[in-house]
Amino acid sequence: MTAEILEAKPIVEKMRAELEAQVDAMDRAPVLVALMAGDDAGARAYAKMQAKACAEVGIEYELRELSRDLTDETLQQEIRRLSIDPVIDGIILQSPLPGGLDEPAAQGAIEPEKDVDGVHPMNLGLVAADRDALAPCTAQSAVRLIEETGVELRGAEVVVIGRSVIVGKPAALMLMDRGATVTVCRSTTRDLAFHTKRAEILVVAIGRAEMIRGEQIMPGAVVIDVGMNYVPGDDGARGRYVGDVAFDEAVEVAGAITPVPGGVGPLTVTMLLKNTVEAAKRTR
Repeated sequence: MTAEILEAKPIVEKMRAELEAQVDAMDRAPVLVALMAGDDAGARAYAKMQAKACAEVGIEYELRELSRDLTDETLQQEIRRLSIDPVIDGIILQSPLPGGLDEPAAQGAIEPEKDVDGVHPMNLGLVAADRDALAPCTAQSAVRLIEETGVELRGAEVVVIGRSVIVGKPAALMLMDRGATVTVCRSTTRDLAFHTKRAEILVVAIGRAEMIRGEQIMPGAVVIDVGMNYVPGDDGARGRYVGDVAFDEAVEVAGAITPVPGGVGPLTVTMLLKNTVEAAKRTR
């Protein structure tokens, strides 16, 4: 068996065309402000992706770089100032923050209606309550990719590996709300393969390179690999990015699988655009 490759590109193109039409119909373009402290390479790369994607659909994007030496108080004051600015529709705090800063507190300072990353406790609570919310972007991407396969979620056995508040937990809740029977595992789960082998749908967001092997996957399962791990090359050779699933093994077993890169990641940026347009509609 060779699995269907779940590329994000067709979904991204369709969604961005729809979002561009919605932006064109608005009285003014939505405004998204990203805050970045420090100089993390991953955060900077993500900010470039955000800027490019916003330009494609007509969203105004601004990256505000803050000093590495800022305090929690200064950061939260800046976030609150942006939150009350009527011109700004969405705010995203680029992660990670420099060591010593309280990231959850900073996320909590964002006005929930402008929290386009879906990390404010109120938005996470709304997801848990199955209410309309600006949900975490990566979790939305994972669920959308599953839905694109046409698999029946009601009654399906789903295993989510990873319990982060922005991927694992919200994805599990969103799948439960669609009628699935969901088991949430973590790296310390005893006999992890026992759970993964019975999963019709497997979502892996654990942050460990190729942790899930082909032999741990049920034949024909839908596999959503959220991981993005850099693996250095041998003897100075160029490294590469791999997921949390050993793709070359899994593709011979699964029914459908997301590639890394090219799967969940590109769609996550589009979900950020979607949340920004939705936030603009709400705040106006």
